[in-house]
Amino acid sequence: MNRRYVSLLREHCARWLTRIRPLAATGSTKARLVFHSALRRLRHPTRRGVALTLAAVPVLFLLYVLALVPFTPGIGDIRRARADRPALILSADGKLLAAFKPVNREWVSLKQISPYMVDALIATEDRRFYAHHGIDWKRTASAALHTFSGDRQGGSTITQQLARNLYPDEIGRAPTLTRKLKEAITAFKIEAVYSKDQILETYLNTVPFLYNAYGVEMAARTYFRKSADQLDILESATLVGMLKANSAYNPVLNPERALQRRNTVLGQMNKYGKLKPAAYNWLTRQPLNVDFELQTTAPGAAPHFAAQLRKWLIAWADRNGYNIYADGLVVRTTIDSRLQAMATQALNWQTNQLQWIADDAWNERTGCWPGNELFQTFIRQTPDYRAARDAGQSDQAALRKLGTNPTFVRALCRSKTQIQAGFVAIDPRNGDIKAWVGSRDFSDEPFDHVQQARRQPGSTFKPFVYGAAFADGARPSDTIVDRNVAIPLSGHAIWRPTDAEPPTGRPMTLRDALAYSRNRVTAQLMQKEGPEKVARLARAMGVRESPLEAVPSLALGTSPVTLKEMVSAYSTIANRGAYLEPRMVTRIEDHDGKTLAEFASASPQQALPAGAARTLADAMRDVVNRGTGAGIRTRFGIRADVAGKTGTSQDNTDSWFILMHPQLVAGAWVGFDDGRVTLGNYWGEGAHSALPMVGAFYDMALRARAIDARAQFGPETQPARTVHPRRQRHFLFWRY
Repeated sequence: MNRRYVSLLREHCARWLTRIRPLAATGSTKARLVFHSALRRLRHPTRRGVALTLAAVPVLFLLYVLALVPFTPGIGDIRRARADRPALILSADGKLLAAFKPVNREWVSLKQISPYMVDALIATEDRRFYAHHGIDWKRTASAALHTFSGDRQGGSTITQQLARNLYPDEIGRAPTLTRKLKEAITAFKIEAVYSKDQILETYLNTVPFLYNAYGVEMAARTYFRKSADQLDILESATLVGMLKANSAYNPVLNPERALQRRNTVLGQMNKYGKLKPAAYNWLTRQPLNVDFELQTTAPGAAPHFAAQLRKWLIAWADRNGYNIYADGLVVRTTIDSRLQAMATQALNWQTNQLQWIADDAWNERTGCWPGNELFQTFIRQTPDYRAARDAGQSDQAALRKLGTNPTFVRALCRSKTQIQAGFVAIDPRNGDIKAWVGSRDFSDEPFDHVQQARRQPGSTFKPFVYGAAFADGARPSDTIVDRNVAIPLSGHAIWRPTDAEPPTGRPMTLRDALAYSRNRVTAQLMQKEGPEKVARLARAMGVRESPLEAVPSLALGTSPVTLKEMVSAYSTIANRGAYLEPRMVTRIEDHDGKTLAEFASASPQQALPAGAARTLADAMRDVVNRGTGAGIRTRFGIRADVAGKTGTSQDNTDSWFILMHPQLVAGAWVGFDDGRVTLGNYWGEGAHSALPMVGAFYDMALRARAIDARAQFGPETQPARTVHPRRQRHFLFWRY
């Protein structure tokens, strides 16, 4: 037996005994005898004892490896991981809305990748790639010896690196023996499932290259503005050089280091016969020639809708054993691509008009100047201001310095004064969401003003008050005196609702009060019905996620809600009082077209008596025929049977308009993300900011016959006389 091994074993035992001797000294007489007996055997081991000890080490190691196997990916998981088949999200009319990819990657076959890329990869990362079965034992042993001597080196093969890339959570990246063993086991499994070419293809399509570029195709486009099959030998060597450390060898930020690393890769190619010496000498003298272009993922036709759908689909896939990134699911949604395009066009048209007004009101000479107290507040909330104060500047000095910096002022002003909007349309007959636009630009503003934003709905909340009254037997012809009222609140507070017009002191019908959006009359009706009843009705009709504070001012929309909730609730009115939960998906199929799941419309829940719903819809017709929403008739010339309601929150912070048609209910919200910024008394009103968006949408939808202009809600009163379309063309000073 090798004396060196025996000597090492004795040294190890001596160190162990030094640690446990104090423990033995405190034990019983029997324990001390056992300890001293063991001590004699360790100090004078027999050849048989040493042999058994050494033989036990590989056995224990093998048992440990076998114990790790269940904690590595299974063969089935490995087969699925290579397939890059994202879920496809289709509109109701079959148009592609989105593809759910895990990363910004476009999968290409090995034939579509430059052979220089493959040669550079193998020469640099794994020169015996075609000779091993997942682990290069020679390289592993060499790396271990260098590591023990203090010069740490990596010994992972391409297959092992692929295992890490595919399963970072299962394998991990910690420099431990357990991680290396899991990596090796997974590499063996991969080699058992895939051919060498498939491994190369998968590796080159999954490796990251910074700037959200995954895979060689996106890397080629990002750094050289070309496809992977067009990469030359220098470009291939540059990309392979990045694999050692993306950031350190980033050719955009660290060109000198990237050049040195590229030449190292060329040296490996020369060393292993992939380059001739003369070519190598010439190539190493060439510049990088990077042509950088950041790759962005196209947001798609309905990006906010797709973002909400992704959350729902992930949960469904997890429950049913599917992977939305690899199983090629086909999800058929309720979105109508024509209506989605119209909604996007209408929103962009109106918000662009309003942005001109906002820019005029909030420029460096008016709103966005250091003398404006609100703008000073904005400055104080910036990191630049906090940095100035931390540096010892006074409040006034920091404000003066930043306020006279035109670049800073312009950027801050723009961030605070960008008009935002949300738009959603629902078919009231089945709850299908037909259009969804969450902001002006998903890339700039991914925040969703349909589903995520909670804003005060203003007078668009009033129909719930009138609906509760009609459900209790009130009629639109019933009257309430238009007078000043003082409504006691909790404690000693008094609420005194006001209108733009002074009180008349005369009776006003409920129909007129709703048409002209009278706050004083609505507040008195709220007193009669009770805030709790109105809040319950609003929840039953569709406002089911946002909390509603059951106080008298709720009648004027003081509790923040989402646009989706409000349009859903108005759909309940259009559907004769029956609430239908909004539906996004009708069917899910596999990649072969087999139906995996179907989703029927939700069962209707009668939230408002049908008679009361018809009465409410009839009263809301007058909002459009002669009230605050008359622009639908006079400006847009819409003659279809429609009803709706405008809404403006306190201080003109939020602007709303929701319009009901028997086949489609659509609503819009317009405002700023920071509620302290407004458009003023005129443009801040829902009739002037949100209504045109909805009007333009319905005008396009009716012209395209996406909805039937002849559809009727049911029994109706004679509409008030309005301007004939041919006589009001001079009002149409707009284009969309």
